[in-house]
Parts: sequence; C-alpha cells; structure tokens
Amino acid sequence: MERLIKFIDEKSVLVNQEIERLLPKAELPPATLHEAMRYSVIGGGKRIRPLLVLMCCQAGGGEFDEALSAACALEFVHSYSLIHDDLPAMDNDDMRRGRLTCHKAYDEATAILAGDALLTLAFEIMSGVSSPKKSLMCVKTLARAAGSAGMVGGQMMDLEAEGKTIEIEDLEIMHRRKTGALIAAACRIGGIIGGAESETLDKLCDYGRNLGLLFQITDDILDETATAEELGKTPGKDAKSGKMTYTTVYGREEALNKARELAAEATASLHDFGAEALMPRLLVDYILQRKK
Repeated sequence: MERLIKFIDEKSVLVNQEIERLLPKAELPPATLHEAMRYSVIGGGKRIRPLLVLMCCQAGGGEFDEALSAACALEFVHSYSLIHDDLPAMDNDDMRRGRLTCHKAYDEATAILAGDALLTLAFEIMSGVSSPKKSLMCVKTLARAAGSAGMVGGQMMDLEAEGKTIEIEDLEIMHRRKTGALIAAACRIGGIIGGAESETLDKLCDYGRNLGLLFQITDDILDETATAEELGKTPGKDAKSGKMTYTTVYGREEALNKARELAAEATASLHDFGAEALMPRLLVDYILQRKK
C-alpha cells in the first residue's frame, strides 16, 4: 500500500498543477465566475477519477503525461456534478470537501454557472487530448457517462427515490449511473489514450464499473460511521433525507460483504494484466479500506 500512497501523492501534485494551468485565472472577467470555479476544484478532493485516468493509461501501454489533461477534464466534470448536487433544489448541502459548498460561499446562481462552465471546459479540453480519433472516442465516452444514460440520469433516479422503497436492482442501476459511470469512463479514457486495444478497454471498463459501485457502497458506510471532519461533508444526511442507500437496504455488515464481492470482481477484471496494472489493483483495497 505504501507504493500506492506514494503514487497518489506524486501524481496528485501533477494533476493539481495541470488543474491550475487549465482553469481560467481568477482575475479574468467575469472574475466571480472564475473564482467560484477555482474554489470548487482547487484545494480539495481525493482525485480518484483523474488518478484512474493516469493508472489506466499506463495499464493500456501509455505514459502518464499523455493523459494528464484528460485526467483534469474528468475532475472538472466531477466537480461540476458536486456543485449541482449540493444545490438547494438537489441535496441541499452546506459543506463539501471540508468547507462551504459553492452556493454557500458565493450564491446559487453563481454556483449553477460555475458548474456549467466546468462541464463545458471539460469537453473543450477532452476534444484535444490526443490524436483526432482518440480525442473523439474520449469525448463520446465522457458524454455518455455524464448524461442521462449515466451520471445525470442516476442523479434523477436518486431524487425520485427519496422517501420511497425501491428494488435492490434499481438501487444498483441508480448507483452504477450516478457514481459508477464516470469512474468507468475514467478507466476507458485512460486506456484509449494509452493505446489499448478493444478487448483491453472492455476489461478496464469492467474494472471501473465494479470499482465505482464499490466506491458508492463504502461511501454509504462512511456516511453512517465517519465524522464530518473525516468526510469533509455532513454525515448521516442521506438517511435523514429518506434516501435509499446500501446500508439502509442491506444493513452495514451485509453492505460490507457486498463491497468485498465487488472488490474481488474488480481485481479479477485485471487478471490478464501484468505489472503495468499494479496501481489499479492496489487501489481496490485502498477504496475498500478507506476511512474518509
């Protein structure tokens, strides 16, 4: 695990430097909008999605620097989703990444526009990450993962399920879209830029789909067990809002068993890879054991 921690620390520095380069400067008009964009991205977050892009680029046969801007584009889409999820019309949260949410630090209109701007900036970046063919594949992958068949659709399902009892199968579909789609897209995009063949891309995507659901289940567990300082957001809010989670459906212990099954499936997806997939393998246990 020490090797993974070292990788995360080193590559997070590179990602953060590239994020700083790609984001509009705070003083560039309209300054308030650009300040809000930077506030929401810089200085927080686990950077799991951009790190997955880098890891899967290497697993696909590429070099980290080839995928750095694409990695940041994934983080911009993720940050946009958090800004909008936190809005009063959605999850109505006050805290995110250990500080005030964007609409609390600024105002609701600015937060909406900051999210919109981050999403469109991500596609501008993704359109030029590699050769025209690879860039087009990356744009299409990101668009499908972020839209109604992916993240946004999952968020809609989550809103509609509040206060209701839904089938376990629907809960899984919801979270495979809401959380898993963008994580799987990060893996596929990394593989595309790295030059992976179709079969390899499918295996990386299978890994990402299982990892995404694993991440959601551990998030549900932590929402019940971690403190606000550990989470960087308000704990227990899902249960208070009447949301269906893996812990409310399965119970904490059974949810943990489900997480272990997904961890095994994610690792199995990498069976045919060699040392180039060491970091994705280590990341599975890291997420399974995470405390924040």
